[in-house]
Amino acid sequence: MKIDNEIRVRTGDCLLDACRALLGEERVLTGTSMDPYLEDWTGRFIPSTQDRPHAVLRPRSTTEVAAVVRLCAEHSIAVVPQGGRTGLCGGALPVVGQPCVILSLDGMATIRRIDTNARTLTVEAGVVLQSAQAAARDKGLVFPLTFGAQGSCMIGGALATNAGGSNVLRYGNTRELCLGIEAVLADGSIVSDLGGLRKNNTGYDLRHLLIGSEGTLGIITAAVFRLAPEPRVRVAGFMALAQLDTAAEVLNRMQDCTGGAAEAFEFMSDRATEMICQAFPDIRPPLESPAPNGIFFELASSRVSDAALDTDGSPVLHSAVLDALGTLMDEGFVTDAMIAQSEQQRLDLWRLRESVLEAMMHHGPVYPFDISLPLSRIAEFLSRVDPVMQQIGFVHVTVGHLGDGNLHYALTAAPGHDWNALPLDAARTVILDVLTELGGAFSAEHGIGQDKLDAMRYHKQPAQLAALRAIKSALDPEGIFNPGKLLPDPHA
Repeated sequence: MKIDNEIRVRTGDCLLDACRALLGEERVLTGTSMDPYLEDWTGRFIPSTQDRPHAVLRPRSTTEVAAVVRLCAEHSIAVVPQGGRTGLCGGALPVVGQPCVILSLDGMATIRRIDTNARTLTVEAGVVLQSAQAAARDKGLVFPLTFGAQGSCMIGGALATNAGGSNVLRYGNTRELCLGIEAVLADGSIVSDLGGLRKNNTGYDLRHLLIGSEGTLGIITAAVFRLAPEPRVRVAGFMALAQLDTAAEVLNRMQDCTGGAAEAFEFMSDRATEMICQAFPDIRPPLESPAPNGIFFELASSRVSDAALDTDGSPVLHSAVLDALGTLMDEGFVTDAMIAQSEQQRLDLWRLRESVLEAMMHHGPVYPFDISLPLSRIAEFLSRVDPVMQQIGFVHVTVGHLGDGNLHYALTAAPGHDWNALPLDAARTVILDVLTELGGAFSAEHGIGQDKLDAMRYHKQPAQLAALRAIKSALDPEGIFNPGKLLPDPHA
């Protein structure tokens, strides 16, 4: 072991000398200067002293990324790509026993181009999502990808995990928004397709292969995205459903009466709303009475006719939503509802929804499940797992992008229970078994990372895993890209 450690140190020193010559001293971080890069939002995957990376490298161009990858390949040092560290599965942090460097893309934060005619946005991987949104907005357009971490997450990480968020219902995941990528492969070669073509059937689509691969097949350094027109009118509100199993019908009715204008249809349990208001006392519940089946919704339209004023002085879209809610209440689908009467009220509703994760972490230890189900099976899933979780000492907190079937089902300790003594493994088994039985998926938008390798091993078909490993072997034969993530060890 001593000899192995000595070899590792010598190899690391040689690599760092080469990286300093390439990037400059200030962009090769070692020692305590690496600390901010060794922790993500969860705080669960901090590497031990012996598993710290050799360095954090901060290239500023695709060419520099390619040169770093070539150096690491020559020295047999793994590369862990990293963005804003907002992930929840440990996908951007080192794993035990694997000599590596962290390759941070935070130095690649250039917005390269906005084409207002083609309605496309070309950005580098280190651009923060909120900055991309602002750049599009300045041109009267919308980059519709949105979720709670948008103020710190980076475009490269969103692509690597195929991030979703609250507007997937209308615009799709990151994958659906992306028209082309630039990336570095394991041999240091660069592939670039940033033309923004909507149609390009000229072979295997490397774009879709790398999106969602969590940095295990290549490092995405830039991408071009489609943009949408800025809505002329928005209507946001909150409703209480009488029964959760009617959510799909309520959504369809609202879509039908507004020409498919729904952008967000977010489930928020009363426990989630209560937890948020406890953590942030300045946030008020949207309804006077608790709503076990609360739905935050937003509809938007860029059509002049929808923004025109109705006879009562409200925008036509506002009147259409109000009429739909009235009918749904008369028919017993909805028991209570409110519509934001100002832009501030609308933003307050968004803040309520986007404060969920912070509120959970403020509450204490939490284990989040990021799952998806057919819309028709969501109520059944909750009715089967909620009582079991309560029985074994957990409090369940549920929110979700109900319009696309994605639930964030989180567990915390019930009053009087010690989190460390609770049977989390048993809870995971129950939840994943029911999920599989109902045709769901154990990762909807957060990725696999280190956290869900066991779920991949036991709930993914063997033939599927074999195909994924064959792709990994073909594109990264030496296994230098983000080891210990996404694919479980076949020998473990």
